[in-house]
Amino acid sequence: MDYLAFRSRARLAFLFVPSLAVTLGSNANPQKKAGQIVPSASMNVARAGHTATLLRDGTVLIAGGMLRNGDFTSTAETYDPKTNGFTLTKNMLIGRVGAAAAMLPSGKVLIVGGWNVTDEAEIYDPASRGFTAVAKMNQRRARPTATALNDGNVLITGGEVDGNTLTATSSAEIFDERSGKFTPVGAMHVPRSAHTATLLRDGRVLVVGGTPARHEVTDTAEVYNPTTRSFTVVGRLSVPRYKHTAGQLSDGMVLIAGGSDFRDWNGAYDSAEIFDPRKNIFGPAGKMPQARFKLPPEAALVGGKMLVFGGAPGAALYNEQSVTFETVAGSNDTERFYPSATVLPNGQVLLAGGYPRNPPYDATRGAWLFVPGH
Repeated sequence: MDYLAFRSRARLAFLFVPSLAVTLGSNANPQKKAGQIVPSASMNVARAGHTATLLRDGTVLIAGGMLRNGDFTSTAETYDPKTNGFTLTKNMLIGRVGAAAAMLPSGKVLIVGGWNVTDEAEIYDPASRGFTAVAKMNQRRARPTATALNDGNVLITGGEVDGNTLTATSSAEIFDERSGKFTPVGAMHVPRSAHTATLLRDGRVLVVGGTPARHEVTDTAEVYNPTTRSFTVVGRLSVPRYKHTAGQLSDGMVLIAGGSDFRDWNGAYDSAEIFDPRKNIFGPAGKMPQARFKLPPEAALVGGKMLVFGGAPGAALYNEQSVTFETVAGSNDTERFYPSATVLPNGQVLLAGGYPRNPPYDATRGAWLFVPGH
C-alpha cells in the first residue's frame, strides 16, 4: 500500500479523535517556520545515555548516564525552564547508563536497570531531591523500557541480561507503587533490547524492534494488553530497527524513525514509518534529511509535529499534515548520540547531553532548546 492510501484509510479510523491545531508552519521555507535550536545553560555533569523525566512542577529530572565509554555516573540534576538553569540533586544509589525511567502516580520517578546489567531499582522523590531503593526486579536488565500505564502501574520490557553476548530477554514485569513490588507478566514473543515502547490511546503499549543478541536486529513488533497482561504480535516493520525513536502523533498514530540494522554506524537509517493502532499495521512515512541512530527512545511531540534529535547535527521535524520531514534551523555543537529530548510546559524542548562519534566518546555537558516556529 502506498503511503497516501495508508494515511487516508488511517485518518478515517481516527475521526473520533479531536485533531490538535498545527502551529509550526508548512513545508515551504522550513528553516523559517519549523523552529530553531538555541543554546541553553550547561548541565553540571557531562552525560549520555541518561534518563530525562518531566516532573509535575515543570522541571526535568536528568539522571545517570556515562561520562565516557565505560565510565558511568550516579549523579542527577534538575533543569528549571523558568531560570534556564541546572541544579544538582542527591546522587542515585548506583551509577547507571541505559536505564529506564517512568513517572509514578505520586509524582515520584521510578528508575530501573541499566549497565552493568542490574536488577536494582530506585525512586526519586522531588520533595527530598533524593533517591531510595525499592524491591529488585525479577530480571536483570540493561536498556529496557519503562512505560507508565493508565492504571498507574509501570510496564518494564526486555533489556540485555548478559553484558558480554548482549543477549536480551523477552520477559516483562509490572511495578505497582502501592505495594512497591515487581510482578512478572506474560513474556514478549521476541527477546529485545534497545527497542521502543509507546503507550497508545486505548491503553495498550506498542513495542517495536530491538536486538535479541549481538549482531541481530529484529523487524518485529507486538502490543501489550494491560487487561490480559499479555503480548500480541502485530505487523512487521519495513526494515529491522534498533536504537531508534518512537512517539505518538496528534492523531493517535505512532511515528517510528531512524535507528540502524546490525551494522550500527554503517547501517543507520534515514527512513521512518507509521503504525496504525486501529489496524495494527505499519506504513511508510518518508525520509529524514539525514540518517540517525542512538536516539532518545521517545520522540518529542511539539505543536502537532514530532521532533527527532540525536545521531546527526541539528534536528528534523516530522509534519504529519504534509507527510514530510522539515529541517530545523540552528544546531547543537555536533552530532550527539544518546542525548535526551524532553517537552517542557512552555512548548519548548530541552535537548541535553550525548556523546560524539569519535573515541574516547567523551559526553558533553551541553544542552540546547528547540523553540517552535510560528
